[in-house]
Amino acid sequence: MHNITKTFFRLMFKSAPILISFLLSASLIHAAEPLVEPAWLLANLDKPEMRILDLQSAAGYRQAHLPGAVNTGYAQWRVKDRHGVPQMLPEKDYLETLIGQLGIDNQTYVILTPVGAGAGDMAVATRIFWTFKAMGHDKISILNGGLLEYSRIPDSHFVREVDIPPIKQFNSQVRPGYFPDANEVKGALERGVTFVDSRSYGEYIGQIGGRGERAGTIPGSISLPYDRLMIEGSGRFHELSKITEIYQSSRVPLQGEQISFCHTGHRTSLSWFVSHQLLGNKEARMYDGSTIEWATSANFPIEVLSE
Repeated sequence: MHNITKTFFRLMFKSAPILISFLLSASLIHAAEPLVEPAWLLANLDKPEMRILDLQSAAGYRQAHLPGAVNTGYAQWRVKDRHGVPQMLPEKDYLETLIGQLGIDNQTYVILTPVGAGAGDMAVATRIFWTFKAMGHDKISILNGGLLEYSRIPDSHFVREVDIPPIKQFNSQVRPGYFPDANEVKGALERGVTFVDSRSYGEYIGQIGGRGERAGTIPGSISLPYDRLMIEGSGRFHELSKITEIYQSSRVPLQGEQISFCHTGHRTSLSWFVSHQLLGNKEARMYDGSTIEWATSANFPIEVLSE
């Protein structure tokens, strides 16, 4: 019995590094969900395979940020396209360079950390999340509640030192289905696909319109303002049961092909995130050009509901 015991512990000792590595990998695999909680992030800050992207302003980042976090400006992630439409998804080569300069390669697990002051703030994270997905990178999560909620955890801490990561090589695997163009969207409309307007109700019915654009909505669209999907005044998403209730009361299908839109593809990224990632509707897409493209062209129909 004594020899068996010694053999057992010797084998366990030899296997320990493998077991520890497995458990660490398993924890990150588990965390590679659309949302991670502040307590989980605090416990995993030192993982070398993880890159935290800080989405504060540059001034806010210099004042306080998470250890090892790298700051990135939102304006870098949305550019004017070759047709002159502003705030669109950048080209593949541009994004590969941007992502690589942030110290991210194809094996990096990315955590997006917005401030978390409200729905508009969280939409910065969901828009960048969507961009990574469109480029084929699935190892990405958003900090639920943002930095504000993280700061309320006992033992949480921030630093002021600026972290400059080593440049890495990121190779995208572009998923064109994530960013349908205006003609594809028009084709989907003609096929009877469900459209969801993520803007305010005033914009939806045509009482409010963008400068130089026709007021109104894409014909037949359902109104579901994006901020209804968040707990008011916070950076936390509603629980799935509440989200389901909101969708059902708004008559937005939980599954099936649908396209959401807003004004510039910012707010609707949060709507897409909820449908595609939290509810698991892989047929949900968002229209990047949204009304800033659609409503400026006579080729695309607009419906005004306030008249």
